[in-house]
Amino acid sequence: MRQAVAAALAGSGPDEASRELPDPALDGYGPVAGDAALLGRLGRQLREEDGFDLEASELLVTAGSNMAFNALMQVLLDPGDEVLLPVPWYFNHEMAVRLAGGVPVSVSVPGAELDPERLAAQISPRTRAIVTVSPNNPSGAVVPRPVLEAINHLCASRGLVHLHDEAYHLFTYGGAVHWSPGRAPGSGEHTVTLRSFSKAYGMAGWRLGHALVPRPLLADLAKIQDTVLISPPRLTQVAALAALEAGSAWCRPRIEALEERRQRVLAALDVPGAPWRLLVRPEGAFYALLELDTPLTADVVMERLVREHRVALVSGSSFGLTGCALRLSYGVLEGAELEEALERLVGGLHHLAGVSSN
Repeated sequence: MRQAVAAALAGSGPDEASRELPDPALDGYGPVAGDAALLGRLGRQLREEDGFDLEASELLVTAGSNMAFNALMQVLLDPGDEVLLPVPWYFNHEMAVRLAGGVPVSVSVPGAELDPERLAAQISPRTRAIVTVSPNNPSGAVVPRPVLEAINHLCASRGLVHLHDEAYHLFTYGGAVHWSPGRAPGSGEHTVTLRSFSKAYGMAGWRLGHALVPRPLLADLAKIQDTVLISPPRLTQVAALAALEAGSAWCRPRIEALEERRQRVLAALDVPGAPWRLLVRPEGAFYALLELDTPLTADVVMERLVREHRVALVSGSSFGLTGCALRLSYGVLEGAELEEALERLVGGLHHLAGVSSN
């Protein structure tokens, strides 16, 4: 694969590049839902390794799980239909609902935790789906199994789709256990599971994800995919097969390195009397949500941290949060760079907590 890319970059023609492919047929269109080899391997993993109930489900390979979510919104929603998004939500989900003409309904609870009862209270005749994200982006929270089970049962009883995004399903720390709603017996009729190769296998630029969807949705999803993409990138699917064969043994040391960074982040933020707090203790993904005691808005604090202290976080307003909440990501920096970033962050937060809004 690398030889094919190198040949193309060196100015070779498409014929020369194609001859370097593991299978020359890969330069042609493939099946809309994904190549049979990858679909089969994903199915075995979900069924045999992860314990999913696939009785009423079908697999769809997409160019990243964001594309799968967007396609689902196009299929599920008519203009004015609603999707319940527990706060903090992932901003691409909120935007995809709007792009489909739908109405994103934010459901907030103190402490940024999931509350099935509050979700139930927000269901209206126009509600079509409830979205959950665990491990969570932006908070790093791992949602407990009983909470996800309750939401899944709520969706089943009210005729809704439970859309569960678990792009970070391998990323848990400190004894936290990830659980997938798609594992519950009978859940396939109303549950969508979204996964991505971007995070688990470090393949963000290769653009590949997959969705496990209720069988009746597949035909319409295939129409959306055929219109936008025709078929998932075939060369990327070969790489994905290799990634699945490498499996968790390849992922484990890299996730352990993230756990070390997480511990350093938590230690740096554990300052007695600090004017900030963690909204949720991060036990997954590689994020943490901070709430700062300041009259400044999160957007202003975000900008001033960059301009004055040379450290970047993301405003909580991007995730539906009010007040001065900020998302911290520790997925990239390590070693001395991480230490320097944390020093800048702690100093900047102390400074901005004492700044008036004028």
